[in-house]
Amino acid sequence: MGFRLPGIRRALFAANQASSKVVEMPKGYLAAYVGEKMRRFVIPVSYLNQPSFQELLNQAEEEFEYDHPMGGLTIPCSEYVFQRITSRLSGQ
Repeated sequence: MGFRLPGIRRALFAANQASSKVVEMPKGYLAAYVGEKMRRFVIPVSYLNQPSFQELLNQAEEEFEYDHPMGGLTIPCSEYVFQRITSRLSGQ
């Protein structure tokens, strides 16, 4: 499956609208639920343009399509992998 940014943007917008009713989300950030325990992370939207993060989005698309049951982006990788990738991105 290919990476379709407009579709993911629409899904993220809908997810942010749903989750913003529960918890205020800072502008320019989104919620991502990661790992088996679906731990919630708040990450900058700018990560969506990074190739390493796009790989995670491709995995999420294959597993969940655009149905993200937690109200935010659901990423099916370990927390360790997610934190390793996001820590590299935050250092750029």
